[in-house]
Amino acid sequence: MKFDLNLLPIFLAVAEEPNFRAASDRLGVTRSAVSQGIRRLEDMLGAALVLRTTRSVRLTEAGERLHESLRRPLADLRETLEQIAEETAPSGLLRIAATSIAEQFLSGPLIASFAQTHPRITLDITVTDEEFDIVAAGFDAGVRLGEVIEQDMIAIPLTGDQREAVVAAPAYLKAHGAPGHPRELIHHRCIGWRPAPNTAPYRWEFEEDGVPFDVAVEPQITTNDLRLMLRTTLCGGGITFAIEETFAPFVKTGKLIPLLQDFLPPFPGFFLYFPQRRNMAPKLRALIDHVQSCRQRTS
Repeated sequence: MKFDLNLLPIFLAVAEEPNFRAASDRLGVTRSAVSQGIRRLEDMLGAALVLRTTRSVRLTEAGERLHESLRRPLADLRETLEQIAEETAPSGLLRIAATSIAEQFLSGPLIASFAQTHPRITLDITVTDEEFDIVAAGFDAGVRLGEVIEQDMIAIPLTGDQREAVVAAPAYLKAHGAPGHPRELIHHRCIGWRPAPNTAPYRWEFEEDGVPFDVAVEPQITTNDLRLMLRTTLCGGGITFAIEETFAPFVKTGKLIPLLQDFLPPFPGFFLYFPQRRNMAPKLRALIDHVQSCRQRTS
């Protein structure tokens, strides 16, 4: 059977835009031409590819299969073209999704030194704790704890091992005392963290005699903003729990007191991760090299 491959760009535009009008604007043709092109492609295949409404289109199962088969080769082609265009020096937009608890990455020096070294690269860093496919969302790389990175990703360490920390302000401890064991936390006012509105608060995990366990603290205050959590704790609002690096400056000055340290073992730290690519863009290679160089200097 002979297929008209010129119809595939029309299908891609329809698959990647919210409606036929947007697809026609993208292609610079009329909506009628887009509609006719999709109809011809469906007739050739003998299968419906899109479900049309007055406001939007949705791919059928066959349409999803065709879109996936076309998307990856075009993405590879785009990467190759970008690499050829950037061979003289790394340049272009580099999009990164970083978890809000990656204190060392977000603290400033690593990003500032990278920008200074590579002035032709524009960084767009989204701080988010939602779990999603960074490739599908258009990001070049992500920063997360190693234990939650998908196995099909390439990951390089940003930090060494990390520890959680339980802390409270001196004023809170003076008024309520300090827990001697994690299970005593249920009798205290706790400040919890959650990554997104539709997820449960982060579990407070501990270890005793090599056996891990967690405590359902039922926090009185829960937030997805580490700054609010930290500020509330500093004001004596309760006991909270997060990565040790988050509290380090305040523990050093005595504004926060670490608790239950014997129950908090180390665990694998943060990683820069990205998809396996045959032709890696120079801008991403530059970031990887910079991260590894900074890691060697600080280790």
